[in-house]
Amino acid sequence: MVIFGDPMTIFKLIIVQEGFPLMLVPKADSLGQSLAAQLVFGGCAASGLTNEGRMQSELPPFLRQYNGLTTQATRLGYCPPALVGLDAQLLEDSIRAIVEEGIRAQAFPGAQVLVAKDGMVVFHETYGFHTYDSLRPVRPDDLYDFASVTKVTSTLPALMKLYGEGKFELDAPLKKYLPFFKKTDKADVTYRHFLAHNGRLKPSIVFWREAKNEHGGWKKRSFRTVESRRYPIRITDSLFLFKNYKKRIYRGIRDLPLSQKPGYVYSDLSFILYPAVVERLTGEPLESYLKATFYRPLGAFTLTYNPLSSFPAERIVPTERDTFFRKIQVQGTVHDETAAMLGGVSGHAGLFGSAGDLAKLVQMYLNGGEYGGERFIPEAAVREFTRCQFCPDGNRRGLGFDKPLIEYDPELSYVAKSASPESFGHSGYTGTFFWADPKYNLVVIFLSNRVYPDRSHTGLSDLNIRPRVQQVVYDAMK
Repeated sequence: MVIFGDPMTIFKLIIVQEGFPLMLVPKADSLGQSLAAQLVFGGCAASGLTNEGRMQSELPPFLRQYNGLTTQATRLGYCPPALVGLDAQLLEDSIRAIVEEGIRAQAFPGAQVLVAKDGMVVFHETYGFHTYDSLRPVRPDDLYDFASVTKVTSTLPALMKLYGEGKFELDAPLKKYLPFFKKTDKADVTYRHFLAHNGRLKPSIVFWREAKNEHGGWKKRSFRTVESRRYPIRITDSLFLFKNYKKRIYRGIRDLPLSQKPGYVYSDLSFILYPAVVERLTGEPLESYLKATFYRPLGAFTLTYNPLSSFPAERIVPTERDTFFRKIQVQGTVHDETAAMLGGVSGHAGLFGSAGDLAKLVQMYLNGGEYGGERFIPEAAVREFTRCQFCPDGNRRGLGFDKPLIEYDPELSYVAKSASPESFGHSGYTGTFFWADPKYNLVVIFLSNRVYPDRSHTGLSDLNIRPRVQQVVYDAMK
């Protein structure tokens, strides 16, 4: 029971039993309401005041003999930046200046930035609009197409959990969990190499273009303009994909020769395959497994594939006006063409969500796999996946996660110079980014739709928006 104001007024009207948990909040202002809610749900801790507390003398006699409860913060809380040692004015002024510079340069029509320090969200601001017509302002609970941030927020937590439970071997060959790849040049390459983008896979295959014939039409058993039992996968209202086309995508990856040169090459292709690995090891469809195992227990209910089935379109930030494949304004369906051909569900792209819910998942990683008092991933698995795997070979990557450059170069890095070697994160093609730094217990999230109205807008990288925003947070700690 939470009582706001004078407790004696309430006690005259109700009977409170001994041992019944009570929270007394002197003022029902916004601060009191915020702290009360956070204490109830684990966003901040109660210190366990004893009967020496000032208010105790005003309480009914039976309450004086009980000490206050001591609780721990187990979820992200909310507090002013100064409470965790950050300069609030520097954060607000500098981040606003950088993001609004990007908006003026049409690097993106709108964006939002979330900062969490020491398990507390201390900054979450929105800027601009969904589109350049300035009709719908960006809201904190808007959903974004994560693009390649999907790589480390969908199949990766599943693989980490399975690895920690001894059900998935990082040094197993590809063929162990995907027999379809037996007798290929990829059969004996390990998952560790593929997850670190060190397995000689080429970057990608443009599968929608592969579905066209030499005359520019669609090949047999690819696309049709009318939905049917054989063509049930909706791409647009007038474009439907053959029901078994996923096999052709897998076959394309299988038959594409590996590069002869070893070393780091960023590739989507192995991540397209990981949903099949997770489903094989768990016996469940990927999305239902992710929601039941991670997203819902975290309270991250906006993390979802195909968000139009659960959320109104106006809450979903639009991406590109596709003029070459789908011929539509993309909003609420995945921007990535291959993920769209996979029904919107893939390991390399397709996940949508809000900044707040992404923060919960990232904070779980930062907590070593724990959140809300629940263990999601064994801590040793988080450490293994977030460490640099092939640094001696010049590859900075972790397993799925990106890492800072081995030698910092401001011309090449999209991460702040002050990010520690222990830090990790990922970026997404649509203009999304998160970075977690265990050394400082810090999370920085930047979400935008830089591909609106088309992917020719490169201001996000040209203006170094992400590393500059992130560096402000480190500077605010000083």
